Amino acid sequence: MTEDDVKYVPLTLPAGATTTERKGFASLCHLLAHAQFDPEVPLDHTSLFTAAGLTDVYNKPTLAAAAHTVIDLVDQGWLVHVDKYGPLLSPPDTHADRDTEKARIRRQEHLRRDAQLRQPSVQRFVRSMERSHQHAGKLVSVFNLMRDGRELADTLRQHPEAPDTIQPYVQVVDSASTCGLTGFKLHDIWRYFRHTWSNAYSTVPGRSMPILIRDAATEFHAVIGIAAISSPVVQIAERDDWMGWDTKQFVASIEAEPTDEMAKWLGRRIETQRAEIYVEDLLRDGVLQPGDLKRPTPNVVARLKADAERHRAKHHRAGVVREVRSIETDAWVARAETYLFRSKRSALLAETLEIQALVGGYLGTSPSVDGLRSALADTKAKTQIGRLARRARGERVGTVIADLTVCGAVAPYNALAAGKLVGALAVSPTVLASYRAKYSRPSEIASAMAGRPITREARLAFVGTTSLYGTGSSQYNRLFWPASTMGGQGGARMGFYELGRSRSFGSSHFSDATVDALVRLCEHSGGFVRVNSLFGEGVSPRLRKVRLGLAALGWPTNELQRHGRERILYGVPLVENVRDYSLGVVQDPKYLLDPTARDSGEAVAQWWYERWARRRATLEHVQEAMRGNSLVRPIRHGARVPLPTDDEELLVSEPWTGAREA
Repeated sequence: MTEDDVKYVPLTLPAGATTTERKGFASLCHLLAHAQFDPEVPLDHTSLFTAAGLTDVYNKPTLAAAAHTVIDLVDQGWLVHVDKYGPLLSPPDTHADRDTEKARIRRQEHLRRDAQLRQPSVQRFVRSMERSHQHAGKLVSVFNLMRDGRELADTLRQHPEAPDTIQPYVQVVDSASTCGLTGFKLHDIWRYFRHTWSNAYSTVPGRSMPILIRDAATEFHAVIGIAAISSPVVQIAERDDWMGWDTKQFVASIEAEPTDEMAKWLGRRIETQRAEIYVEDLLRDGVLQPGDLKRPTPNVVARLKADAERHRAKHHRAGVVREVRSIETDAWVARAETYLFRSKRSALLAETLEIQALVGGYLGTSPSVDGLRSALADTKAKTQIGRLARRARGERVGTVIADLTVCGAVAPYNALAAGKLVGALAVSPTVLASYRAKYSRPSEIASAMAGRPITREARLAFVGTTSLYGTGSSQYNRLFWPASTMGGQGGARMGFYELGRSRSFGSSHFSDATVDALVRLCEHSGGFVRVNSLFGEGVSPRLRKVRLGLAALGWPTNELQRHGRERILYGVPLVENVRDYSLGVVQDPKYLLDPTARDSGEAVAQWWYERWARRRATLEHVQEAMRGNSLVRPIRHGARVPLPTDDEELLVSEPWTGAREA
């Protein structure tokens, strides 16, 4: 990046800031611009406040939000400059060299991860897992769930033809299940190994299904790797383009080839969308009249929009938030009549009736291709068809599409490219069946909108994911396998297709302290909408909190929410009819695999061993990498949580009854 390429962001406080806040912030920026910091040590906010002479920061919300934000950005490689006009901020350099760029991103990720690993609660959890306990007459600890790399390397070298040296299988995790071999809760096992990742562990809002891949060839079924299937990011342009359900792309495709089937789907979609909105209170309060649902007018739509705005404002009152949280999740009418869902229902009904008035007039009671052509010829009706498709996409994106938010192998299996095994097994029939069984239940948001139980489709059609780095190799590169290994048709193949690059946008580079400070600033600033983190209020509450807080500072939200960690986007289509099934145009998926297959991944494991592991196991550097993972005390193993150095000796001295020196 040259001097001409750098985009500077002015760091000025908003008009309401006091003189004391402005002077304090200028002092902090001067310190950040001229001090030398160890790039391997995260910046301590409190120490920097003291060094800059900032006091009582909590009671100065504007200063607190600005100070916490700029420290986090400097921690992530941004630079502060001070000239005669005041402080400026410039983004970190991106490096053309792959290794340098990976090191930069790894450092950014480690800052938050290491801060998390220093938390007392996390350290207590790690100690409890590493401490031996009695189970089934044996002393066991989490170390029994690791495989000694020397033993694995020796076994593979002595018996390279033996397919049973590693015996992978899938174990889907739920919060209640316990490992019969160790007595640990399955979720605690998953969480422990998740803490070995390069980035911090955090829970994902919405759906989430953790997965363990274990090795039946070892006494305690060592963990090969972990994965998690979770609710997807709602909008990813590259994914949506690839799937064919980008709004403009979708409308253009049906305009190019209109069909009776598509016309009937549009008619069904309008009717279903209207029928799944609870309207009793709207009728009771006089916002609607019974005939309005069949013959909507612009006045009806206007009344509904006004009602939505009125109840949205009521929702953001603090007392109402407490009331919403106290309602039982299955009391659907009560939830529907909360201010939050009243607002959402009125807004959606206004939109639906607008679509019905414009598109429904062309489709009539028996939708046909002729009516569809007429609707597409009307610019306004065509726009409403796009809105209908966008609404269908938003409804089903979280039900038939998922993201692979965690995926990887732990040592010593990672040396054998076992991340590819974990990736394939994460979309195997066992996982798909478990996902369907877990989520074939009433949807909270849809049921609250309808005032009655509404169960959404739970048969997955597509799984997306990203690489950890945007440069170099990825475990998903060239990851394709015969569909027959999952019970599919012979000759077909499945795998991870590269879709494009992410836009490096989010909130992961901001600490919890910064987010809290930005929220407090919003609460003290007039005219900014609150984010209450209620399910159904909207996607990514953390991202919206950061955006609103930065806006309250008057700082550019788009620039500062770019974390600079570009990643490669991948997708695994599980069905042939991805677009039409995922939008609900057709009811049944045409699976590439057999979603009812009963095996635990044996065929996939055999494919992986022959395709990736067997040859790698003979390479000297792979053998050396595996041997570096020893369960002999003092334990040095890559699958062990890397707690900060000052705690290492304490943890190594914990008793363990596994392998010892002869």
